[in-house]
Amino acid sequence: MTALLRLEGLALHGRLGPTSAQVQRGELLHLIGPNGAGKSSLLGLMAGLLSGEGRIFFDDKPLADWQPTALAQRRALLQQQQTPPFAMPLWHFLSLHQLDGPSEAALLAQAQAFGLEDKLNRLVSALSGGEWQRARLAAVLLQLGHHDGLSGKLLLLDEPMNSLDVAQQSALDRQLQTLCCAGATVVMSSHDLNYSLRHAARVWLIERGRLLAQGKPEDVLTPDRLTPIYDVPFRRLDVEGVKVLISSQ
Repeated sequence: MTALLRLEGLALHGRLGPTSAQVQRGELLHLIGPNGAGKSSLLGLMAGLLSGEGRIFFDDKPLADWQPTALAQRRALLQQQQTPPFAMPLWHFLSLHQLDGPSEAALLAQAQAFGLEDKLNRLVSALSGGEWQRARLAAVLLQLGHHDGLSGKLLLLDEPMNSLDVAQQSALDRQLQTLCCAGATVVMSSHDLNYSLRHAARVWLIERGRLLAQGKPEDVLTPDRLTPIYDVPFRRLDVEGVKVLISSQ
């Protein structure tokens, strides 16, 4: 793999210390760390929505040199929290994210992928929490477009599993794996250590704005690293061939 995103001395005062790292093309990278560790700030910097120190290169080009429209067609960000906009039908909300031109087929495909096809005429302000989260996920995928494939495109997700039930989380996981196989790069924050242990290709472990470790989940998410960060004793067990982290007081 080659790097799609390069961070060189990236920092944000009071939130993120100097960080140098690379995100590889086509990988599924999880950002792990307690609340306030700096995960959301890091995603905001990667998206170009926050200004900090250091440099970011996206596809070998300084992030600051990208034109807004071209960047929006290559990278999409799901923020952790977003209030539904003024009352509009779901289909209208989704269509606003089709930057490379309207496609009814693409819109319907994403709606179906997230179980929203029967809610397209419902006002977004009337959606449940889980439905609104799925609508937002469909929107960021539509933003990346249906032209030119997914190679070289970047999806940044801040706590995407919020408000999703177990079946919906499983469906989203399958979709993210499919996206990466098609060439997209996914960076997402997660609080579910066992989910990241099972599904991430790589993880970055962050605490108090510092990147403490990076690598394969089984190498990074170890009890000796997690216990001092979360101030909770951890053990890692093998349950029917699956590694599981458990915590106890």
